[in-house]
Amino acid sequence: MSNARARRWLGAGVMSLLLTTPAIAQADYLADAGMGTVTVLANAVYIPLKLTYAMLGGVTGGVAYVLTGANYQVAEQIWTPSLGGNYVLHPDHLRGQQTIYFSGPTMP
Repeated sequence: MSNARARRWLGAGVMSLLLTTPAIAQADYLADAGMGTVTVLANAVYIPLKLTYAMLGGVTGGVAYVLTGANYQVAEQIWTPSLGGNYVLHPDHLRGQQTIYFSGPTMP
């Protein structure tokens, strides 16, 4: 193959790479933007529900603590699941790469 012909092939390869790279980058950008939008919308529903659950669990655990004569173990069985868990969803949660914990771990 001659030098001129090799340079043309090399030039064509570089040009095709340069032309396809922005399309790939744009596709990744659009996918990330879409996942970000879905995450924000999911959090708009999830966060108020989680905060309501946590507040009700906190109050219920407090009432249980008082009614059982300051028995911390009873209150803790209510507080741990209601106050634990994820308060904010991340894109990895929605992709299924991380588990969503609405409530915390329960004690045996």
